Formats: sequence, C-alpha cells, structure tokens
Amino acid sequence: MTAIILCRDEEHVLQQPIKHSAQELAGLKADIVRWSEELGFQQLGISDVDLTTAELRLGEWLAEDFHGEMDYMARHGSKRSRPAELVPGTLRVISVRMDYLPPDQEQSADLLDHDSRAYISRYALGRDYHKVIRRRLQKLASRIEQQIGSFGYRAFVDSAPVLEKPLAENAGLGWTGKHTNLINSEAGSWFFLGELYTDLPLPVDEKASAHCGTCRACIDICPTRAIVAPFQLDARRCISYLTIELRDAIPLEFREAIGNRIYGCDDCQLCCPWNKFARPSAEEDFVPRHGLDDIDLTELFSWSEAKWLERTAGSAIRRIGYDCWLRNIAVALGNARTTTEVIAALQSRLDHDSDMVIEHIEWSLARHKETQHV
Repeated sequence: MTAIILCRDEEHVLQQPIKHSAQELAGLKADIVRWSEELGFQQLGISDVDLTTAELRLGEWLAEDFHGEMDYMARHGSKRSRPAELVPGTLRVISVRMDYLPPDQEQSADLLDHDSRAYISRYALGRDYHKVIRRRLQKLASRIEQQIGSFGYRAFVDSAPVLEKPLAENAGLGWTGKHTNLINSEAGSWFFLGELYTDLPLPVDEKASAHCGTCRACIDICPTRAIVAPFQLDARRCISYLTIELRDAIPLEFREAIGNRIYGCDDCQLCCPWNKFARPSAEEDFVPRHGLDDIDLTELFSWSEAKWLERTAGSAIRRIGYDCWLRNIAVALGNARTTTEVIAALQSRLDHDSDMVIEHIEWSLARHKETQHV
C-alpha cells in the first residue's frame, strides 16, 4: 500500500509502500494502547471501515428530516459513512474516549429546572474538548511515527463528516444507547470521542454488545420528547439542538420544557443507570471555568458581548454566538420564578439590536405577566 500522511490540511504521498508483519502490527497495537493511556485517554479501540449498517440508518434518519437545520449532516455524500472516501487509503480507524464528568456530579441534577440558576451541559464547562483531544491525537500519531516512521493518518474530533459513534461501537468502546449516545458498561456515557484514520492494517477489536435491555429511562425523562422511539432521536425537538444548533427563534412549543437549560441538555445521561459507573475526570482542561457550573441566570444575562467573548474564550460555548446566548437565557428567565431581579434583567435588554433576542425577551415578560411564577 502507498502511505498517505495527512496532518491538518496537508497531504503527502510516499513513493515506497510500508509493510509490516502480523506480529509487528500486533505489537504496535499494544504500544498504541499504552501510549494512549499515557496521553490521558481512558480507552482506545480499533475498527475496520465497514459502516454499512450505520450508513443505512443515517439515510433513514435524514429522510425523516430529523436533522432539522443541520444541513452539514446531509453533505459530503457517502464520505461520512465510508472513511476511505474521506481519507483515501484508510484501512483502520483508531477510536479513543476521554472522560469529562465534573467532580461534583450530584450538583448537576440539583440544578435542573432551578428557579434562578443556569444549567449548561457538563461537557461545555471547561476548555473546548475539540482542541484538547485533537492535540493529544496528534501526539499519539507522532509517537507512532517515532516508532515506525512515516505512515498515513488524519485526526478527527467531531469536526468533519465522521460517524464517530458507530466507529467507536465497532472498536469496542461502547454501544449506542436508546438516547443515541454511546454507553460503556464500565464508564457510563460521560466521555468524548476522537479518531485517527490510518492506512496501517492494525488488528481490530471486537464490537461492543448492547445492554440497555428494557430500560427506557432516557425516553421517559426527555423534557421535549425528542427520543421518539428507542434509538431514534428527532433533533428538531432536542434541547441541545434548539439551544446550540438552531440559529433562529426557538419554537414556542418547546420553550417552557427547556426550563433553565441555556446550553445543551444532559437529562438523558443524568438518568441513565449505567452512569453509576462513571468516574469524575482528573483532566484539568475540563474543570469548570468562570463559575459556569453554578451561576445565576441574571448574572449571565448581564454580560456584555465583550465580557461574553472573554469568558467563553477557548470554550465550546463560543460557537453559538452572543445573540443565541442571550436568546437561550431569555427563555430560561421566562421559566424562572417571578422576581423584581428577573423582570429588571429582561427589561434591560429590550433595546438589543437583535429582533430574535427581543422576541424571546417579550415572550418571557408576557409569560411572567400571565402566570406570575411565584
């Protein structure tokens, strides 16, 4: 085979093929697993590139329009489900997982639908995981290069047309739960995924088996009934989609159910029985920053755009933009208990230059006037 080295946006094609014996590849795999642990990954697995079943399921999901305005899910043709089309020469996918559970997990559930505090999905409280994991994957690839010389690879962290969960499932990292998140029997679901596409014909791991059984806790707990059937998520109803992916007004039918969730939603993970095995992360990059793990809604709503940019630097939250941030908090304030502080906070933004933000503020003020949340 011809080795293709893919690092960032550069591509280099070597003229000489790389050949390794089965014994050498098995030994290399053992080394890769050890190096990944040294780099802070909790698990590594290897799969082939056959995603036939996942491709069919993706097609059915798209046909139902469950992706909403996430047009990128329908782009790139079959490259998303056929790794060798995205990165020519790919034979294996190295999948890794990294835990991110905050140390004070009990507090997370207590914050849900709090009458004055904000709930931010636990994955977004610290440093942007894309940067953290991509940097570690690059170090892993460099370590492999030191051992065997140049080889073909490309690193991905939720940043390209990659079916990361089916790949991780095939690599033995866990199974896809009824909420469509990946679950590991020894670690729950509070973890990130990352991939190295490679042309190394490494030994593959055994696919993970499913263990959800008759449990439907995630289906029953979902505030907006986004899990329309086991293993089927209608993103258009999902709070994570509504508060992160959607750039327009949040549909009226979902605003009350959003509660105080201003960025993402963790309900389906908080109720999952398998998460009793989840361990708090020791990763410093994932430690909550700026008090976002327990902060007042009115305080967040008072942040100027400059302050918001400062406080979200290096954070995954930055991608939604300031207006969507205010939109989300306005909805949460509309669901809060009526106080003079809440009303004053909402009224203070009525001169905002975004019609979308103003529309959500007016909805919240009208809601307080009509219901008087006391």
